[in-house]
Amino acid sequence: MHLAVDLSFTHTSGRWRLPGAWAGRRFPDLAMYQEMALIAERAKLDMLFFGDGTGIPDSWQGRMDGAVRWGIGWPRQDMSPYIAALSQITRNLGFGLTYSSTFMHPYYVARLLTSLDHLSGGRIAFNVVASSRRADAANYGWDELMAHDDRYGRMDEFMDICLALWRSVDAEAILQDEETGHFADPDLVHRIDYKGQHFSVRGPLSAAPSPSVRPVLVQAGASDRGIQASVHFSDMVFAQGGPVSAHRRHREKLDAELLRQGKPAGSVGVLWSQSVIVAQTQEEADARREQLLDIWTPEAVAVQMSNAASFDLDTLPPKFSLGLIAERIEKASGSKSGIFHRLIAERGEDARLTRDELFELGRRIVSDYEHVLAGTPARIADHLEEIHEATGRNGGFMLSTPGAMPQGLADIAGLLVPELQARGVFRREYEGSTLAENLLGRPMRAIERERTTTALRRVQD
Repeated sequence: MHLAVDLSFTHTSGRWRLPGAWAGRRFPDLAMYQEMALIAERAKLDMLFFGDGTGIPDSWQGRMDGAVRWGIGWPRQDMSPYIAALSQITRNLGFGLTYSSTFMHPYYVARLLTSLDHLSGGRIAFNVVASSRRADAANYGWDELMAHDDRYGRMDEFMDICLALWRSVDAEAILQDEETGHFADPDLVHRIDYKGQHFSVRGPLSAAPSPSVRPVLVQAGASDRGIQASVHFSDMVFAQGGPVSAHRRHREKLDAELLRQGKPAGSVGVLWSQSVIVAQTQEEADARREQLLDIWTPEAVAVQMSNAASFDLDTLPPKFSLGLIAERIEKASGSKSGIFHRLIAERGEDARLTRDELFELGRRIVSDYEHVLAGTPARIADHLEEIHEATGRNGGFMLSTPGAMPQGLADIAGLLVPELQARGVFRREYEGSTLAENLLGRPMRAIERERTTTALRRVQD
């Protein structure tokens, strides 16, 4: 079983003021992240993960005031310099970084990630996202969002270019031959001459090739088109949790798409999203869970829900059906809102709510109160093992904690990890020095050779 921990929101949405959170420090203090990196490496975790968003939420009432007031999804730093610093005090821990294929340029991202891969010794994962929020789009000069499927078409091109750039300078290209004075072999440096619908890139990459060739690639598409894109290039996918049946359905859809693209079923692992509060007793875990509701004000809930839906929920009528509102949200943003999709799954499309009822339900969702698994190490380990077995023991979990940090991470490391180790389902030592070796079980060069051979065989067939 593999374990990563999501640190994307440890400082936002009121979590910074929970008892024990950010004690003596203020975001974005590097020392806080250094402390968490050292905790994670001592526990032999695979990776610390950082999601991202580049806009201040402004869907609620068309203003960003509420997001700024309550710290909803804001502020967010570019974590690449933090990861560069954290890689220097760790030896095996991986780091996941997020950039948007909707707004960023593939040449810039490929070059940056190659540099980080050098600095970290091959411990970088690239989380590729298709962005669906207008506040982000406006910062890149976009007046309107791209249609849902178009965003994934752009992602396909983006990643085809990144992969070509990472392969454009052969590992043996750098000679630094003192006798001849030749720095590199021009025959081993190749233009890519890519021309597509969204990008035109000549190449090659101007950076020295990474010893690992490229970062580990991860993606979290949940729609049919998103799964299609993730299978196209991912080494590991992220997926939402829920009941065991939902995990099985997602695994089945992923395997069906793998087969459709000529790849073996089960060849791509899944890190399942799971929010946890780990404590020595159930009573202590339950008490920490109750604290989550106290930090969310009605305005903060409205801001978060509007941002998640890319839709101003202040425009709702006094009473409405969930199905009608979900339809309006999808029409406005081109995407389904996770929160409303969850409510419809629980209550049905015809369920009618007032605005106050919606925001009270929303408070229990956005705080993670409804879906966090709070309990003893044994209880949480039981749940993780059940999911792991039911989905083929291929991958693991992207853990998060809605509670205080670094306490939440320390409890994962000090309580949950030893329980999993005692059951023989989690490592006691790292298998290798790179993220590919630890998370995927093989060096990236071996994975690249296999993919190149498989792709050539498919073309020949």
